[in-house]
Amino acid sequence: MKISELINYLELIAPPALQESYDNAGLIVGKPDRKITGVLVCLDSTEEVIQEAMQLGCNLVVAHHPIVFRGLKRFNGKNYIERAVMKAIKHKISIYAIHTNLDNVYHYGVNSMIAEKIGLSNTQVLVPKQTNKKLITFADMDNSDAIRAALFEAGAGEINGSQQLSYSTVGASTQDGKGFGQVKLEVTFPSYLERKMIATLHHVHPSNQPVYDIITLDNKNTMVGSGMIGTLKKPMAALDFLKHLKQSMQVNCIKYTKTLGKKISKVALCGGSGGFLLKDAIAQKADIFITADYKYHEFFDANDQIIIADIGHYESEQFTIQLLDEIIKKKFRNFATHCTKVNTNPVNYL
Repeated sequence: MKISELINYLELIAPPALQESYDNAGLIVGKPDRKITGVLVCLDSTEEVIQEAMQLGCNLVVAHHPIVFRGLKRFNGKNYIERAVMKAIKHKISIYAIHTNLDNVYHYGVNSMIAEKIGLSNTQVLVPKQTNKKLITFADMDNSDAIRAALFEAGAGEINGSQQLSYSTVGASTQDGKGFGQVKLEVTFPSYLERKMIATLHHVHPSNQPVYDIITLDNKNTMVGSGMIGTLKKPMAALDFLKHLKQSMQVNCIKYTKTLGKKISKVALCGGSGGFLLKDAIAQKADIFITADYKYHEFFDANDQIIIADIGHYESEQFTIQLLDEIIKKKFRNFATHCTKVNTNPVNYL
C-alpha cells in the first residue's frame, strides 16, 4: 500500500483546506508513491522519533505538529528541525503532519477527543467557521438519482452530522417554446469542495454543458471550526472539577484563575494555543475555558467572568496520538501502526 492511499484517507477526515493560513500540514518529507512498511504516530516528529521509526521498521511518521513551519535555508544540523529532516531523508522515512485541519473538525477531531476524556456531553464546535455552499442543478427524471448519488459520493449533502441530504422539485422546463419535465436538485457542500462538485457534475451529467448555480450560504457548517463547548452530566464544584480535569487529562499541574463561587456546568476548551477563543467562551456563558500557552497578563482577561485553566500544550494534545492510531487502525490492517513511546514534551516540571 502506498503512502498516498493513507494520506487520501486522512484528508477525507481532515481536509487540508481546513488548516489555518500559518500552518504547514501535509507530506513534509518523502514521496507519496512509496510503499508503507509501517507507521509511527506522534505529536512531534523529532530526531528521537525518527530513530524510533527506524528501530520499528516504519518508513512513515504521522505527526500532529509539522516539523517544518517555515522555509529552511540550510541543512547543517544546527537545530532540532534540521537534524530531524536530515535523518528522515537519509533513512528514507516520510513525515506527514495533520495539524490545524484536525483541530478544526468535529468528527475524529482533537477537541472531540479532549471533550470525551473529561466527560462532556451535548458538545458542539465553539466557533463554527466554514461556510457552506449550495449547488442547484437540473436533470431529467431518469438521470437525477445517479447525479444525486455522485454528488453525495463527492462530499455533498451533510448538514450538522446528517448525511446524504438533498431537496428535489419536479417541474417543467421550456426550450424553443416546448415544455418538458425536469427535476431541480439542490445539495449543500463545504466551500472547499466547490471544484470537486463542479467536476463531478460535469462527469456524471448527460449534458455536455449542465446548467447549475452555486450559492454561498450565510449559515455556518457546525461540524467545522475552532474549539468545543459542552456540558457536564452533573455540575461540579470548581476545585472538584479542576481535580477531575487534572486526573482525566493526566497533567502534572494546572494554572488557573480564581474560582468564582459557582459550580462548573458548561465547559469550553481548545487543544493547544486557544487563547484567541476566550471571548467566544465567555459569550456562550461557559463556566471554564480549558486551553494552553497562556501568558501572565492574559490570565487577567478572565475578568471574573470565567475560569481560565491552562493545562499545558503537550498535555492538552497528548491523546491525539491515540486518536490518530485509532483512525488508521480502523481503516487499514495491512501494515503495523505504532504509537510513539518518546515523550516529546520540551517542558519539565519539578
